[in-house]
Amino acid sequence: AMSAVDEGKEIAFDNKKGNCLACHQIAGGQLAGDIGPPLVAMQARYPDKAKLRAQIWDASKANPSTIMPPFGRHKILTETEIDKVVEFVHTL
Repeated sequence: AMSAVDEGKEIAFDNKKGNCLACHQIAGGQLAGDIGPPLVAMQARYPDKAKLRAQIWDASKANPSTIMPPFGRHKILTETEIDKVVEFVHTL
């Protein structure tokens, strides 16, 4: 069985799901965009995993002018998918 981290990576890289590479550089990702910050040193940036999850769920809470889609609020990803993406992104 795939780990939550591996499943999260698949969701993050899937352009019909997370599509994170549209805006973020991620290790191992191809044709990354640069609208958002590179996803590096994420444990240092988000020592509290719940804050990272909140950012993915609805980034406009912390930054009203963000263009990052609110993956949870708009139900772009399921709660379970968001959990897995958080596990993956937190390893970056």
